[in-house]
Amino acid sequence: MAELQVRLSRLATMSPAELRTEWHRVMRQPAPSVPPDLLRRGIAYHLQEAAHGGLTTAASRELNDLAKRIARGASPLPSTAIRLKPGTRLLRTWRGKTYSVVVSDKGFIFNDRLFPSLSLIAHEITGTPWSGPRFFGLLSKRAAIDPGETANG
Repeated sequence: MAELQVRLSRLATMSPAELRTEWHRVMRQPAPSVPPDLLRRGIAYHLQEAAHGGLTTAASRELNDLAKRIARGASPLPSTAIRLKPGTRLLRTWRGKTYSVVVSDKGFIFNDRLFPSLSLIAHEITGTPWSGPRFFGLLSKRAAIDPGETANG
């Protein structure tokens, strides 16, 4: 930890040329043409990521989805979007049978299988295409959740 702090502190005093050299050493690729402050931040993030670990799979997936939406010209996700924490249990009764799905950081667990989306699970249950969030009542914020869990994360 102390070594990381020393390396981060040194970044603040590096010249632009030193930052480009450090970028190349740390990232193993030439530095992009960006201001020194962005080089400093990028190097610092990489050093901290190496020391403490990176983003969770869920956070990485959410950032990638957001970047794709912006690239398509769509607006970013609305601030009212429901965020589900890993461990959250979603319940849905369909035709007299109750189905349970557990949110994980890699997707959704249903019948001991990992699914990348709720829509695939809704299709598995009903045999027809459904919006998974709508099927599980998340669009209207009415999902049945185990006690102690929240649908909003």
